[in-house]
Amino acid sequence: MDTWHKMQLKLYSTCLFFLALDYSGFVMGGSEVENHLEMGRDFLARGQLQDALSHYHAAVEGDPDNYLTYFKRGTVYLALGKAKFALIDFGKVLELKPDFTAARYQRGVVLMKQASIEDARKELYNVYLANGDFSQEAHDLYSKLDGLAYDIQLVTYYEENKDFESAINSLDRLIEHCPWAPSLREQRSQLHINSGNLQHAIMDLRTATKLQADDTDGHYKLSKLYYSIGDVSESLKGIRECLKLDPDHKLCHTHYKLVKKIERLVVDSQSALNIKDFPSCIQFSKKALDLEKSTEHVRFLSLEKLCHCYQHTDEPAMSLKYCSDALDISKTADLYCMRAEAYIANSMFEEAIRDFEHALQINQEHRQASEGLKKAKQLQKQAERKDYYKILNVKRTATKQEIIKAYRKAAQQWHPDNFQGEAKKNAEKRFIEIASAKEVLTDPEKREQFDRGIDPLDPESGRHQQDGFNPFQQFHQFHGSPFTFKFNFN
Repeated sequence: MDTWHKMQLKLYSTCLFFLALDYSGFVMGGSEVENHLEMGRDFLARGQLQDALSHYHAAVEGDPDNYLTYFKRGTVYLALGKAKFALIDFGKVLELKPDFTAARYQRGVVLMKQASIEDARKELYNVYLANGDFSQEAHDLYSKLDGLAYDIQLVTYYEENKDFESAINSLDRLIEHCPWAPSLREQRSQLHINSGNLQHAIMDLRTATKLQADDTDGHYKLSKLYYSIGDVSESLKGIRECLKLDPDHKLCHTHYKLVKKIERLVVDSQSALNIKDFPSCIQFSKKALDLEKSTEHVRFLSLEKLCHCYQHTDEPAMSLKYCSDALDISKTADLYCMRAEAYIANSMFEEAIRDFEHALQINQEHRQASEGLKKAKQLQKQAERKDYYKILNVKRTATKQEIIKAYRKAAQQWHPDNFQGEAKKNAEKRFIEIASAKEVLTDPEKREQFDRGIDPLDPESGRHQQDGFNPFQQFHQFHGSPFTFKFNFN
């Protein structure tokens, strides 16, 4: 229920509260009933509505022929938003005392707010004819009923002509005067669905289920709507409400089994991601995708995690696949940044630059995108000059052990002792590059610098001279003197 209607209900309930107090002097029956009425009045005065309702229940049971006990209980029902039970009590009052205009007026008001236009017209007209208390109020409300009836016809006309926007505008006016009509909320919810505005559809349907205590179908529809936007947690809550009302509801039971499994897998995959258990994150996410093959926004929850988790494996190309699949469903700045990092892991710097730029178009203040764009541009320039990963033919996600193994293989292949003449000079140059790559990629600090687009061995910095770097000495650590070592491939 929106803020305006809450304020309206509060004001209306306050009026009923003082009306109930005005009639508190008309107490009939035995001392026990009088005691319950008195305690109910005290709780009502303090705003403790549930406690007041309990005592009015007891008063009605003690004196079922006292019209005022029904009237007071009806006012409390209204203050609690339980219009259905208030109508029953006001009807009982009029059975016991047909000329009690206060109850008839309240019935007319409730019927109008429920969009029962013809029934409200009858009650309010009789109050006006009585020419007593509430006569003017009844006349004022009665004069609005023709306009409300016309709006109801307009909604039907616009719906038939697929003019959803105009139908929604007419329902807006109706619901302003008839806030307790669940059918109008359901109707507007469906129109919002037809217009593609699922968030507004959910708001209306959620209010409709609150206005009807036994609305199993409403809870089912609400759960399906939440599921369609990927909110599996709220979907699970909604479907459980349906099963509370009807444990044997077939549609709710079928949907519950699916949502429960999906919700568990989504939670488990997120928990695995939180503790950096990337293989488990991938496992749970793939299971969720196998279960849900069509609802895009539910699949997005798993695709996004697969995009993230595969970046921390030796299969960065898989990260690209799932990032792209997720972006086909929802284009977010964070997701563009994740795919950009996957492009970097695959040495696709131009594509990474493009994705970081897309992220900044969505959010100019996105820090990761801003920093990532600078890094990607640096890496692109660096790659044009020297790429240590390519020199050793390893992935950017390679472990230290994998790098050392690749270094040994390359060093053996390009050791100058294997070449003669002019080829020896080229081999020496290649050997130096291989040793440089090994030095950078096996040193965590230098590798981190390189991954940020800074070459720690750039000649302009003079760092390799300062560090006393000697590529032949590097290889000697594994195989002895570089120019006297003879390879044995047997």
